[in-house]
Amino acid sequence: MPAAVSVLHLTDANFQAEVLDAPTAVLVDVWAEWCGPCRLMAPMMEWAAADYAGRLAVGKLEADPNPATRDSLQIQGLPTLILFKNGVELARHEGAMAKPQLQAFLDAHL
Repeated sequence: MPAAVSVLHLTDANFQAEVLDAPTAVLVDVWAEWCGPCRLMAPMMEWAAADYAGRLAVGKLEADPNPATRDSLQIQGLPTLILFKNGVELARHEGAMAKPQLQAFLDAHL
């Protein structure tokens, strides 16, 4: 069992450093406390962080307290998953998805 890899807590303050300037690809989960489907995605973010450790960092950005980043990403619906590499958006998926879909989404871009 690999060591626990934590999911980054992203904010307006650290988004540039943790995502845009990151040396690895970063999967950003934009979510909200009141969003049911967002809560379903939470365990999958832990899974992705562990399963793709070394190739991918995983971070969660809570939409409501971080309006600057949320708006700059032009988030329309929650949850929204965005995959960044070298500060550039590679792929985006709006809405919850099952683990096989998430795996396919990541494998297609990593």
